[in-house]
This record gives sequence, C-alpha cells and structure tokens, in this order.
Amino acid sequence: MSVFENAKSNLEKVSGYMKLSDKEMNLLLSHKAVRKAKLRVRGKEYDAWRIVHNDALGPSKGGIRFHPKVSEDEVKSLSFWMSFKTSLAGLPYGGAKGGVKINPKELDQKTLEEVSRAYMKAFHEFMGQDKDIPAPDVYTNAQIMGWMLDEFEKIKGKHEPGFITGKPIELGGSELRADATSKGGKIILDLLMEKLGRKIDETTVAIQGFGNAGMNIAKMLHDEGYDIIAVSDSKGGILNKQGLDIEKAMKTKQEEKTVVKYDDAEQISNEQILELDVDVLVLAALENQITKENAGSVRAGIILELANGPVTSEADDILHEKDVIVVPDILANAGGVVVSYEEWAQNRTGNILSMEYLEKVLQDRMVNAFNRTYDLYKSEESFTMRNAAYVLAAKRILSAERYRGRLD
Repeated sequence: MSVFENAKSNLEKVSGYMKLSDKEMNLLLSHKAVRKAKLRVRGKEYDAWRIVHNDALGPSKGGIRFHPKVSEDEVKSLSFWMSFKTSLAGLPYGGAKGGVKINPKELDQKTLEEVSRAYMKAFHEFMGQDKDIPAPDVYTNAQIMGWMLDEFEKIKGKHEPGFITGKPIELGGSELRADATSKGGKIILDLLMEKLGRKIDETTVAIQGFGNAGMNIAKMLHDEGYDIIAVSDSKGGILNKQGLDIEKAMKTKQEEKTVVKYDDAEQISNEQILELDVDVLVLAALENQITKENAGSVRAGIILELANGPVTSEADDILHEKDVIVVPDILANAGGVVVSYEEWAQNRTGNILSMEYLEKVLQDRMVNAFNRTYDLYKSEESFTMRNAAYVLAAKRILSAERYRGRLD
C-alpha cells in the first residue's frame, strides 16, 4: 500500500459514519496542485515537489523536507495530512508539502544553500504569505528557511517574512518554533495520561527517532518524570531498562552523530524498539514504521505519533483490537503548525509575541483539539482516536467548501 493509499484508507473508515457523498470524498482526496521540478545544482539534478492539497480554509501551509527517499506519493500524503492537521487545530490554513529527493548529510553547507535557493527559483511564483507558506520538515532547519526567505525576497524585490515560518529569530522567526512540535506532543500525552489515571513517574517510554522532535520530547518527558528506557536514530538504538541519561544521550548524538555510541546501554535495532515492553511508544521518525507485519508484536499501551504517518491503516486495525491507544499524527504533532501560525501572524502585523503568550496559545489550542477529539472518540464505541480526529477535521474542511459554493 502506498503512503497516500494509507491516508485514503483512514478517511474511508469514517466515510460511512459521516455519510460522505462521492463528491465530498473526491474533494477530500484530490489535490489542488501537484508541481514537480528538476533542481540543477553543481552538475547534478534533484527531483523536487511542491504539492497543495486543499485551500478552502485559507492559504496552504506545510513543510519542505530534504530526504533521499522523498517521492511524489509521500509528498501528496503529507499535504493531505497537513490539511487535516490545520483543520483540527482550528487554524485558517489549508495543507501543502514540499520535498527534495536528496541526502543533505552528503552535502557541504554551500551546496545545501544552493539547493535551497534553487528550490525557491523553481516554485516561488506559487508561494507567498497569502498563497502557500512553507516551513522546516525532515532534515531542513531554520538556516535553510533563512536562505529560502532571502532568495524569495530577492526575486520579489521586497521583504515578505510571512512567506515562510521556522526562520531564525533575527529574520522574524518565533522563539518557540524549534521545539513546538515536541511541546505540543507532550501536552497531548500529559492530557491522555490524566484521562487514563496513569502516574507519570511509573510510566516507561521508548522513542523511535532521535532527531530534533524526538530529542526535544525525550528531554521534556524525562524532566517531567517519565522513565525513558530506549531511543533510536537512523543508525540504530539503545536500551537501558533502568533508564537512560537523556542529557548524555543527547551529547552523544551531537558529538558522534548517532546514539548507538552511548556506552551504558544495550544496542538494539529500529525494529526492536517498536516491540519493547513499554507503556508509551513515541514514533518520531518516518512513515510506515508499524505495519500489519509487526503490529501484532507491539507491546506498548499508548503510541504517540510525533512523525507523520508512522502507523499504517491496516496496523491501526490490529492495534485497536489489542486495545492500544494510538494518538494520531494530525493531533499529536500539531504543535509545530500552531506556533508557525503565530509566527506568520507576527510577521504580518509587526507585533512581536512574547514567549509567555506563545506558550499559552500552544497550550490552549492543543487542549482544545485534544478534548474535542477525545470526547468524540469515547462517544463512539468502535472509534479510534484517529477516526475521531479525521471526522472533526473533515467536517470543518467540507463546511468551508460548502460556504464557498464548491459543494451542493
């Protein structure tokens, strides 16, 4: 099953409950624009995409990832999830996503800058603060956003910082943006633990993916009292059932470029970390990590999807039968786009927002989205949390489409 077929399957699961017409289904599953380019940099060509799924609620919003496995199918899925994520969070955005099929780990800074600028040259005419607003994603960061902003403004001949979010603070970025995804995920997990009556200091956690999001949430959860016993990155993982020293793990990752060099733990694979006997499994890597082949071996009681699409639709069904609660990506990792919205609003108004204000807005929006999702999930016996999140998100998109006259 392709990544987008997986996304489609999740929508089909609630289509009967929502009584969606063929026209409504087609609208939700179609993309407004699928654009592809060849970026020519230093004698090499790299495939690049910018795909807009829907813009009924407002200008499209979504990150740009640099990864050797980026594909059109993946970017279409990510743009679809962004539409649903922004809708569920109550933001005035549609969904989009971008990607370049490249391995940034093999590039020096100058080449990385040239690729970033080439991306803007390829897609700038379709972007802008009122059109389509990119942001960082896998293997992209504030510096890359800064280069892209600079190239965009050179082409347009004016300053337009609201065109892109996740920028350096000096270029109009937000203080909270770097760890907003992780902060939002922690807020959601804490709320779920409270609903379930679980004690944080008696909760074991494993985290697949020790990049920016995984590393930040590991530190946040550890500081709160959760017991982090395993983490992994693209090269493998580490396990210590007595608990990891997260500061030491972070230092090892920064110095050695991988956590597997951590010296006080058992080495495990990325596949093994998914099957550990823990209370909470945080998925902070890539798509399709838990599938129908390994879902039956998952022993965690709660899965928090900090990455996009890490659990397939078929695996969802198996996990539901095992009474595993999966907190869906469009809820769990929405903190990034919530803070991106505030950065966009700040750039448009010139009103610089304080950290205190940003943290309150993030808390309020995440709590609101969680409560609405959880209440619907508990009211329908057969529902998963993903079912509930999809229903709420789809209803808002369709309502906007109807007010625009695009639906009968």
